[in-house]
Amino acid sequence: MNIVEKIFSNADRRAIAVIHGEREISYGRLLEMVDAARVSIGAASAARVGLSCPNGLEHIVLALAIVRAGKCLVPIADELCPRERDEVIRRTALGAIVEADGRVRSIVPPDALAFDEGKLAALNPAFIRFSSGTTSRSKGIVISHETLLERVTAANRGLRIGPGDRVVWILPMAHHFAVSIMLYLLRGATTVIVTSHLAEDVLAAARRHGGTVLYGAPFHHALLAAEGSGLPWPTLRLAVSTAAALPPATAQAFEARYGLPLSQGLGIIEVGLPILNLTARHEKPDSIGLPQPDFEVDLRGGELFLRGPGMLDAYLDPWRGRAEILEDGWFRTGDLCRRDDEGFLYLTGRSHSVINVAGMKCFPEEVEAVLCAHSGIRAARVSGRPHARAGAVPVAELVAADPSSPPSIASVSAHCRASLARYKVPIEFRFVEALPLTASGKIKRG
Repeated sequence: MNIVEKIFSNADRRAIAVIHGEREISYGRLLEMVDAARVSIGAASAARVGLSCPNGLEHIVLALAIVRAGKCLVPIADELCPRERDEVIRRTALGAIVEADGRVRSIVPPDALAFDEGKLAALNPAFIRFSSGTTSRSKGIVISHETLLERVTAANRGLRIGPGDRVVWILPMAHHFAVSIMLYLLRGATTVIVTSHLAEDVLAAARRHGGTVLYGAPFHHALLAAEGSGLPWPTLRLAVSTAAALPPATAQAFEARYGLPLSQGLGIIEVGLPILNLTARHEKPDSIGLPQPDFEVDLRGGELFLRGPGMLDAYLDPWRGRAEILEDGWFRTGDLCRRDDEGFLYLTGRSHSVINVAGMKCFPEEVEAVLCAHSGIRAARVSGRPHARAGAVPVAELVAADPSSPPSIASVSAHCRASLARYKVPIEFRFVEALPLTASGKIKRG
């Protein structure tokens, strides 16, 4: 099975698949563009092909061409430095890279691979994507054509994307294409590409093209909530927030601005979109919601385990197949959660980010939320510093809301002491111009 062939076998060729600027591309025209691009890609003697292309129509065409040609797609994100780019090429043993202009550049893969080519080929891999890299070493996650179809089908049980939808696209394609845009195309929807992150540009495109769905990170929703024109977005039916915890203030501001509550969800590259808040998004904006219909949830010592369709097929380097990764069919997420009396789930932190202070657990996300509630703080990152007696202690990096007039350290410390147990209060506060983020908007840690 080839998932791209399935897209076009089901598509209404006259319907609009992609809008980018002034260009409106029908499904029929998109197929012609994909087939033209896949000629040179298919001629390359490479099992895995990298794609180095910014957001846009060309990215969609070339990604689909790679997969339709029977190659395994490896996105190469724009923000990677040369060392990180070379690491992706080496670890996936790429045989070719497709550039934004469609040129195919052959590469000689290394002789010694960290994985078995036979095992990988047997999976019928559609793409390999590296996790966001919030820890020091990201993982190559292998998803087959069959698994990808299972995953987008399960995700759409809640999203309910269909031919009448126009999805406003603002996320980096190198990180979200294989699940999100594949889903939209499979369901016959239109993807409206907005390459600007200015809120007024996003809103203008959404209004012009009748955008019905927005899928973004809290960063994007905060910008849109602060958009000052007062113009409505009357066609918006669903706005999903993922990639990072949604601050309640952002949820409230977005709903006040557009009259529609945000739906927070939990997206995991190894799993898909297993949890989504659709039924209590107004009452419980800080909840990631309930499990989607095809998924089961288990909390073990507060850690979230998931079971359902579309789980990853393997980790590439070092090689671990699905059976080795899952624990009796359950995926261990590393996310820490609590569940209320109605079954709604709330993220409380990451198990690997816990700071152990003299035997007591301190979750950076909890401290960061308190810090960001200070009127003078726009963003915060909390990490653990080794300590001779306590084992570790929390320290904080802060981005001031007004860099020309940051709040005093004394006021920030007092604010923390009023809301946190003493051992959770950072022993040091340092103002920085910006915090390092992954492409999906998460704070980089480690």
